[in-house]
Amino acid sequence: MKSMKKGANMKSINWAKVLAGVLSIGLLSSTVAIQVVAQELPKVYDASMPREQQIALAESAAPAEVSSKATVYVLGSKGYEKAREGTNGFSCVVTRHFVKPTETTIEPQCFDAEGSRTLLPVYLHGEELRTNGKSEAEIKADVASGYKEGRYQYPSKPGFLYMMSSQNRLSAIPDHGTGIFPPHLMFYAPNMTTKDIGFDAQPKLDYLGMTHPGAGDNLIVVIPMASTPPASSSGR
Repeated sequence: MKSMKKGANMKSINWAKVLAGVLSIGLLSSTVAIQVVAQELPKVYDASMPREQQIALAESAAPAEVSSKATVYVLGSKGYEKAREGTNGFSCVVTRHFVKPTETTIEPQCFDAEGSRTLLPVYLHGEELRTNGKSEAEIKADVASGYKEGRYQYPSKPGFLYMMSSQNRLSAIPDHGTGIFPPHLMFYAPNMTTKDIGFDAQPKLDYLGMTHPGAGDNLIVVIPMASTPPASSSGR
């Protein structure tokens, strides 16, 4: 990932190098900065994780009403394998990229139908390349050429993907490996700019950001915040 400093507002960082830089999120604010913490999950997410555990982790990205009916992919020795055929058009998978030879990200996510059609194939092919020994840089180059040559497509309409798992382990501060990023939603916003959401520049908000304003791969990132009960008529 590109470097980031804790406390910075909305500085762009790479989020999913399985897309090799195609998708990224902004650092929303210091209150949601990635925290580098120890986890029970393995440092390297790979096919050695039991199949049922992979399925449960993938499903954790979305509400059970959604993920229980989604197509689910698990990581096998030669790339992703379909573990279950869904009925609602959604696809759930745990993606990864190497931040060190001994450490990967862990990225549970559930795509809607549009993302399953356009973005998921990029992840699937990226992992096929990775298991065939390609480096993260080579995967990034493949993604760039794939979009240029028309092998890959950006979402053609608004839509979203769930990343609501509490186990989002993403790249963090350089030389410090990975860390937890809050549960969030990502909305496809092809070619939208910050002006489309009412801002002249990246909003400095805890809960809202935009990845690549004006680009085909642009996403709006929303981190749900706890609701505050309305004040009573007595003011209490």
